[in-house]
Amino acid sequence: MTVLRNALRNPPLLTFLLVALVWLAASLALRGFGAYGHLRYLLELAAVIGIVAAGQTLVILTGGIDLSVGAVITVSAIILPLISPAADPSGLVGIVLTLAIASAIGLLNGAGAAYLRVPPIIMTLAMATFLQGLLVIVAGGSAVSVSNAAVIWLGQARPLGVPAGVVLWMVVSAATFILIHRMPIGARFLALGANPLAARLSGVGVTRHTLIVHTLSGFFAGLTGVLILGMNRQGYVGIGDPYLLTSIAAVVLGGTSILGGRGTYAGTIPGAILLVTTTALITVVNASAGWRSIMFGTLILALLLISGREARR
Repeated sequence: MTVLRNALRNPPLLTFLLVALVWLAASLALRGFGAYGHLRYLLELAAVIGIVAAGQTLVILTGGIDLSVGAVITVSAIILPLISPAADPSGLVGIVLTLAIASAIGLLNGAGAAYLRVPPIIMTLAMATFLQGLLVIVAGGSAVSVSNAAVIWLGQARPLGVPAGVVLWMVVSAATFILIHRMPIGARFLALGANPLAARLSGVGVTRHTLIVHTLSGFFAGLTGVLILGMNRQGYVGIGDPYLLTSIAAVVLGGTSILGGRGTYAGTIPGAILLVTTTALITVVNASAGWRSIMFGTLILALLLISGREARR
């Protein structure tokens, strides 16, 4: 009872327990689900959501929401093969340029929210719409293939049996934890999300931190685009669309308040794994996409109700 009570009061722990229970039940009921190769594949898919959700977590902690991450992922996956110089055999220059462009898009989102006082949800929605239209004009309906050695390695390599994408997710997770819980800027992000006026009166640079958090969101979305490009070996219009809602869902499933000011990336990690696991189970039983939406909505609503009840206490 004590463990259950602590879990109900700790949304990240609750999400971890849900993942463990689902994996245990599925391993007993479905042959091959608990095999190392299959669980490794689920973690590899969860890494894609987890990386983009790192930036989404930071934005939501500050009281905003980034609706442009899907478009930024698509932009990164399409432009990287186009801007990678042939003179660079490693392919690292193309990755750096792509991440710089993704970060610049995030910076523009932050500038609109900070200087023009456009609500982040509106600013990022407008940016996403603009980018989608631009991609249709530039790329049309054609896909672009990647020959960048570094990108292919990132998407296909398995050092010591662990997918490179999972290793990258571990690095991103560690950096996000340090940023939120070990650096002063993390406390300012939380203060900004809890009460922007009080944060401003306390000396927090609201404009500067808004720019930083949206730039980081753009960077992580760009990094996700690079990873997806390496995994699929090609980029096309719409490749990043599925990761918009899943990035938000992973954050909410992990117990971070959608209103900002409260939460942690520790919950986003199992949230991403739970989303991927649920999708895999629905695929195994040949359920329709409608049931997937119903299950996602039910999980999010249940954790929101639990989180809200504890907040009222």
